[in-house]
Amino acid sequence: MFSTFRNAWKIEDLRKKLLYTLLILIIFRLGVAMPVPFLSAAGLKNMIGGDSTNMFDFLNMMTGGAFSQATLFALSVTPYINATIIMQLLTVAIPALERIAKEGEEGRRKINRISRYVGCGIAVALSVAYYFLLKSRGALVYTEGFSGFFSGVVIVLAYTAGAMLIMWLGEQIDKKGIGNGISLLIFAGIVARFPDAISTLWALLKAGVGAGTAETAQPFNLVLVPIIIVMSLVIVWLIVILTGAERRIPVQYAKRVVGRKQYGGQSTHIPLKVNMSGVMPIIFASALISIPGTVLTFFPNLINNWFGVFLSWFGYQSPAYAILYVLLILGFNYFYVAIQYNPIEIANNLRKNNGAIPGIRPGKPTSDFISKALGKITFIGAIFLALVAVTPILVSNIAHVNLHMGGTSLLIVVGVALDTSRSLESYMLMRHHKGFLE
Repeated sequence: MFSTFRNAWKIEDLRKKLLYTLLILIIFRLGVAMPVPFLSAAGLKNMIGGDSTNMFDFLNMMTGGAFSQATLFALSVTPYINATIIMQLLTVAIPALERIAKEGEEGRRKINRISRYVGCGIAVALSVAYYFLLKSRGALVYTEGFSGFFSGVVIVLAYTAGAMLIMWLGEQIDKKGIGNGISLLIFAGIVARFPDAISTLWALLKAGVGAGTAETAQPFNLVLVPIIIVMSLVIVWLIVILTGAERRIPVQYAKRVVGRKQYGGQSTHIPLKVNMSGVMPIIFASALISIPGTVLTFFPNLINNWFGVFLSWFGYQSPAYAILYVLLILGFNYFYVAIQYNPIEIANNLRKNNGAIPGIRPGKPTSDFISKALGKITFIGAIFLALVAVTPILVSNIAHVNLHMGGTSLLIVVGVALDTSRSLESYMLMRHHKGFLE
């Protein structure tokens, strides 16, 4: 590993890409710590506890703590991700956008340009909503008269500019750096929370030995901490294996003669990845399942009536929360795969190119076979995502401790690390150096 880094550092253009990526990440972390004028984030401390009980905890995780601190990058990549998801759905639903997406590189540039405008609109809407949230929590310095109006405009513009700057930083990494820019920014925000997780485990160990006082000792923690560490390593191991796992459907192309040349006849395969949808189903499910907790945060008086009791059933420590979370992950996983993968289109493309799956007739039998195989793979991937997402929740509830690192965080961190290592691997292989994946 160290020799690989040393060989990569010796390559001038690769060294420039690594340094440029590191510079962008440093700028991102500086923006996370840069305060916005006319407000104080003290009013948000009691609203964000870091245990994913409401949508604000989820947003705080995605922003690397910037949301709870109300700093310049408080919105982080949320507008960009929402715009990307909206454009993916609209590309499937609107034929005009679908035709643009199929125009190759030029079509992708048009879709990206539209996504930027959509992301800007979402950033403005979220900035206004965040402003009123800060106002309701007493975090604003000025609230009345012209001073209140001016401070509101400054705050909204600052958060919108921060979101657009993050979008630009991510694009610069894509052009001049290593790896996927937006994914690396999310990665940097989550990794910044690692010290909190380590301090939590250290506090559990100190409580296990009583910190010098036998009366306050909790011996169970001496067993709990190794279990948490082993469990985290097992989850990382599963993510590494299943992220690259795939089923390969064999495809044979028929031979045809054109003039004096023979074309076709080669064998290939259609790769069906087990975790085809990545972390998106968990993100969708986390955002939806956190709505009851968010409602109770805004309206704490509801806890005294039947509606508040009903919402409390979906709290972080409730069995209903885990069950509904798993069902939502399963549903969103199938939905996300369905809008990305069209078996009928694949079967038609195979028939047009004289390709066929051995033992399967072209046309509808081929699409049915691909759909059946895709359904099995999707189910395995959904179960994997559900286990990764729910296991840290169960451990946190049993141990009554906030680990600061959930399954979503681990999945994002490991996935981004693998993608970045593959990008670096491709640069190394072009120069005949040993890479990370050997």
